Amino acid sequence: MGATIAGPHGPVPVRRYGRPGRLTLVWLHGGGFFRGGLDQPESHAVATALAAHGLAVVTVDYRLAPLPGLPWVGRRGARPRARWPHAHDDVLAVVRHTRAHTDGPLLLGGASAGACLASAATLGLLDAGDPPEGVVLAYGFHHARLPRDRAVQRTVRGHRRVTHAPWALDVANRNAVPRTALGQRTAFAGGQDLTGFPPAFVVDAASDAMRASGERFAAELVSAGTSVERHVLPDRHAFLNRPGTPAFRAAVDRLGTWATATGRFPSAVRRAC
Repeated sequence: MGATIAGPHGPVPVRRYGRPGRLTLVWLHGGGFFRGGLDQPESHAVATALAAHGLAVVTVDYRLAPLPGLPWVGRRGARPRARWPHAHDDVLAVVRHTRAHTDGPLLLGGASAGACLASAATLGLLDAGDPPEGVVLAYGFHHARLPRDRAVQRTVRGHRRVTHAPWALDVANRNAVPRTALGQRTAFAGGQDLTGFPPAFVVDAASDAMRASGERFAAELVSAGTSVERHVLPDRHAFLNRPGTPAFRAAVDRLGTWATATGRFPSAVRRAC
């Protein structure tokens, strides 16, 4: 069911899946910050599958960043493209609205760029004293600069050796977040003080340059005392955009199990590799 939620930069379109109940997940699609929407499988198919696991899911059409190298495209219209903090502010508005209309625990999560937005938004909510009960991070990029790991980079195949080269991912981050804001606490959560960060479910792809960031961020969370369950699945980046694949099914099933346990026992400690 589609709806809009008032945000500081204008209405934010959302879709709701499943029956409202004791556990709700606010979910953010990926797309390098500058593409994607509510119809893509990483949004719609994931929400549909998780709703079948009994979760209520709210997907968010957050504000997209300018097209890389074409900053003048999409500057006008009802929802013009904009850089940070617009997407961040949209996410906070949806989480707070959902929290106000939800009785049970609330989880926040996303995939790829959506995972980056989710981890950073969690810090904003944590600083405001109202963090989610759990966070879901699928093959996310949580650092302003991709951690260099040659062993991880060697696993990448095909066109992603170019599009997901460390320098290209760093450019995408600078396209979404002004250079002067790259170190802001709510721009990229990696490398920040993560004290009090809620329990996290982290799933990465084995053949994915972004796994270097996912691994480092998971280690940072554990060092901060956060309960982390992490899985590395034998697939490439964006497997949640490919419904029906073994990695998609495995991620959804494991996430559904973790979310249910976290919703029932918010303080439970769960770690896996």
